[in-house]
Order: sequence, then C-alpha cells, then structure tokens
Amino acid sequence: MFITRRFLQICFVSALTAGCASPAVSPPEEAEAPQRQAPGQAIRIGPDRPQETPSTRVIDGAALRPEVQQFGQALAAERNLPLPAVMALLNDASYNSTVARLIAPSIPGRKVWRSWNTYRGRFVEPKRIQWGVEFWNENRSVIEQAAQQYGVPASIIVSIIGVETLYGRNMGNFRVIDALSTLAFDYPEPVRPERVAMFRNQLADFITLTLQGKLAPDTLGSYAGAIGLPQFMPTSIAHHAADGDDDGHIDLSHSVPDAVMSVGRFLQNHGWQRSLPVFAPVILPADPSALVDGGLTPKLSWAQLQQAGARLAPGASGGSWQSSPLGIVDLAEEARGTAQYRTGTSNFFVITQYNRSYFYATAVAELADAISARMGQR
Repeated sequence: MFITRRFLQICFVSALTAGCASPAVSPPEEAEAPQRQAPGQAIRIGPDRPQETPSTRVIDGAALRPEVQQFGQALAAERNLPLPAVMALLNDASYNSTVARLIAPSIPGRKVWRSWNTYRGRFVEPKRIQWGVEFWNENRSVIEQAAQQYGVPASIIVSIIGVETLYGRNMGNFRVIDALSTLAFDYPEPVRPERVAMFRNQLADFITLTLQGKLAPDTLGSYAGAIGLPQFMPTSIAHHAADGDDDGHIDLSHSVPDAVMSVGRFLQNHGWQRSLPVFAPVILPADPSALVDGGLTPKLSWAQLQQAGARLAPGASGGSWQSSPLGIVDLAEEARGTAQYRTGTSNFFVITQYNRSYFYATAVAELADAISARMGQR
C-alpha cells in the first residue's frame, strides 16, 4: 500500500491486493506455485513452543504478548466486538515460518532484473487462455450479468480470476489468521512499520468478519492472507465483495457468482468507466521515457501527449479516451536496458488498484484480449 510500483513489479506482495485486491497483496508471480504448508512449519502457539519462535503469546504461553493484548483490546473497543471472542481468535493463531520466509525480501545485494517478457509469458499462455474460455462458457450468465451491472468487460473479469488463481485451481491453503497474525506481529522487516500497520488492519478486518459470521475462523488463503478465487484481502471483502448468487452469504472460495460479481464491483468502486479501453490507440514519440512518472494515477491529457509528439495509430479514431486522463506505461527489460511503452487510460490504472504493478495490469489486459479472441469477441 505504501510500496513503490517498481518493487512490486520485481514480485513482492496484494493487495493490495487488489488482489490480491486490497490492493493486491498476494503476488501473481506466486500463482503457479502451490501454496502448501510443509509439515511442522505452522507452529501452534502454546507452552511447548520453542523459545526462539515468534508468537502472539509470551514465552511461557501463559498470556498474549502485550502488543497483541493491546491490539485485541483496541479492536474490541473500536468495533464493539466481544473482547473474549477477539482474544480467543488471537490465542488460536499460529506463527507460520513459511509465511515469514515467503514475504521476506530477496537476498541483500542480489539484483533481480525486471523482465516484462518473462512476466507476460507466465500469464498470457495457452493453458490459461483455454481455461479462461472454459470458465467463461461455464459461467456465461453471471459473467455477462456482472459486465452489464458494473460496466466492466466480461473478459477483464475472467482474466483477473485467471491471473489470480488459475480459475480457482490455486487459492492457497494457509490459514488466513495464521498468515495475518504472523505478518502483523512478526513481520520479517522491522524497518517497515507501514507494512506491519497494513497487516494489522487486515487482521482486524478478518477478525471482524469472522465474528460477524461472514468468514470461518479457519478460512484458507494465500501466504499474504488473500482469499478465494479473486484473492481478496479481508479489507476488500468488507468493502467490495458482492453476493452474486443471492443466498445471503458471500463465499469467494466456493461461489463463482460471488467471486465474479465481487471483481466487477471492486473495479467499479475504484472508478472503472464503462466503454473506456484499457490502452489508448496512440503512437508515442521515439523516446517517451520522460513521460513516465511511475505512479498509479494518470495525469496527462491527450493534448499534452500530442504536444510531446504522440499521434493516433493508423486506422484509429478518437473516442472517450481522449477526454480521459492518460499515463505512459513502461514495461522494462532491465537486463537489456530496454522497455516497451504504452498509453494507459484511467481504466488501466483502475486495474493497478487490484495489484499495484504495471506488469500485472498489462498482463490482465492482454490475457483478456486473448480470451476474447478465442471467444470470437472483439
């Protein structure tokens, strides 16, 4: 939430998930790897816990650590939750060393080269396209309903679920309360207090949703705490999730209608504009690097781009995008010292609210195009 886009493109944490939607906190780069806990790596909090292992409880297991007690007491008071129930959930949490390892930064001094072509190859690939077509055909009614209701193209909704979890094939199997409590109280980078604060807020929302009966205490998700087919963080569930099947309960892990409608609602709530493309049909000047600000808010006008040497692509016509704020997207091949450049509309930057990465948003758009082509749609 307070991380630079370039670091996220290297491949760190949702979302903000958007999924990861929070914005996306669970990195899509991990979507190919089954997120399974190795035996013995989730350590139950209790008196027999090894002394060197971090935990929400004190060394002898007799009580919650002072900062955890303070967190629980403040949460119960601020949200009018029953204190014993809040403390019981915190008391049941486990420190998970795998979570801490996966979220930790890369080896100091080791250069990680950002590569758009490598990133793209993980997501815009035949199997994911085929599964996207199958998912769309199997759930056509609710997908088209979401597209109509929220103004978000069906292909974008389908693509996001494909990028996030391979259409539900890889939703993660970490206990969310374990993941969030580990990151909230034993985050592996003590110098990142803003990350601790973010995960404590997510833990607070998870506990609130659990005590409201909206999530189960043992809900499973990614190692960063993202949940279900669309990998929503608890805060996104609280603010953007939708009951797509009208059964009175939102279940992002087992209900495709809930997941599909939630993705559409998330994007609409973040400013998606109906009928606006993701990229503008623009030919940029030979070296547009000076136009890139690296931010997540488009600030340029079409007139400014024209003054800088941009022009309409051959055969393209004007449209609503010309009155939309625009931003130049750089897709780097760092090892080669090169980059591709594109012109993103405000809808492109809405996708970055799902996961704060230019790579992510571009992969979503390109996978959506590939799936649409296979479906025989524009």
